[in-house]
Amino acid sequence: MILSSLRLINFRLHKDSHLHFKEGLNYIVGGNGQGKTTILEAIYYISTTKSFSSNSDFDVVSFNEDFFEITGQIFDLTPNTMIIRYSKLENRKKYSLNGKQVNSPQEVIGKFPVVLLSPADSKITEEAPQERRKFVDSVISQMSRTYLENLLEYKKILKQRSSLLFNLKENYSPQLLDELEVWNERLIDIGTKLILARKKFVEEFNEYVSEVYHKIMNGSEEPSLKYETIEHNSDDEISQSFRNELNRQKENELRRATNLVGPHKDDFIFKINGMSLRDFGSQGQHKTFQVGLRFAEYFYLKKKLGKNPFFLLDDVFGHLDKERSQKISEHLGELGQAFITLTDLSDMKNLQKTDRDSIIQIKDGKVVNVN
Repeated sequence: MILSSLRLINFRLHKDSHLHFKEGLNYIVGGNGQGKTTILEAIYYISTTKSFSSNSDFDVVSFNEDFFEITGQIFDLTPNTMIIRYSKLENRKKYSLNGKQVNSPQEVIGKFPVVLLSPADSKITEEAPQERRKFVDSVISQMSRTYLENLLEYKKILKQRSSLLFNLKENYSPQLLDELEVWNERLIDIGTKLILARKKFVEEFNEYVSEVYHKIMNGSEEPSLKYETIEHNSDDEISQSFRNELNRQKENELRRATNLVGPHKDDFIFKINGMSLRDFGSQGQHKTFQVGLRFAEYFYLKKKLGKNPFFLLDDVFGHLDKERSQKISEHLGELGQAFITLTDLSDMKNLQKTDRDSIIQIKDGKVVNVN
C-alpha cells in the first residue's frame, strides 16, 4: 500500500499544498509550527477520518476559511482516490472513495491502516487506563470492523444506561428498574464480545511486542502485556461473571448514577521482566516500550490485513537518546512506506537515505524543497 500523493486545501497552515511521496522513507523537515506535523495529521485523516491532535474538525480549518479538503492518491492493488471535505457552515464531514460517497467512518477505518508513533504515546504507558484502552481499541478496530461496530454500539449502550440510572436516582420506579434490566442484558451481550476480542488480541500481540523489543534491546529485557477485566475462570463464564458483578454493584450504580461495570473499566498492564512498567519503569524503559508497541502494531496489522500500514513518526528522534535513535533507524528499512518529521536536517545524522526515500522541506505551510 503506497500513498503516492496528497493535496491539502485550507488545512491548518496549508492553503493549497500538493505533495508527492516515494515508496520508502519520506523525511518531512521543518521548524516548529511550519506545518510538517499537519502532513502526518492529513494522512491520519484519510486512514481514520479523524485527527490525532484535535477533537474538533472546526479547529483544523485554515484561518478565515470555511472548509478544508484532503485528497489522497493511494495504490493498494488498484489505484484509490480518498477525499475528505469538512464544511464549517454545515458542520459536516463528507467522504468519497473513488468518486463514490462513503456513508460512515466504519467503511473507511481499516481500509488504509495507519500507525502513529509520537511523543504523545507517553500517555499510553504512564497515564490512566483510558489511554491504554484507547490504544488497544484503535488497533483492533483497524483489524476488525465487527469489533469497531461493537465498540460503537457499546458506547451507545453506556450513554443510554447512564441516562436511565440518572432518571432512577431522581425518580425511582419499578418500570424504570425493569428497563434497566433490559439494558443490562445488552451491556452484557456486547461487553462480553469486546472482552473476548481483547483477550484474543493480547494473547497474539504479546508475541509481536516481545519480538520487536528483543531487536531494540538485544534480548536484555522481557516485555509482556496483561489484560485486567472481569474475573472469570473460562470464556464461557464471562457473561455470568459480568451479570454477577452488575448485581453486586447495583446499589452503587443507582446511588452514583454511573456505569461501574464493564470493559470500559478494564486496564492493560505493561510489564518488564515481570515488574509493572508504570510503577517501576525508568523513563528510558517507558520510551522503549512505547516504540515497541507501535512497531508491534505495524507488524500485527500487516499480518492480519495483508498490507503494509502507513507508518507515521512525529518528532520521535528529537525525544530519544542517541542509542535508541540508532536502534530504531536500523529497523526503519523493515517497514513499507513511512513518513518521518524532523526539525532540521541535522536530525538525520543517525539516519540513512536511499533512492527509495525522499526529503521534503516545509516552511510556512508550503513545500520549499524536495530531494
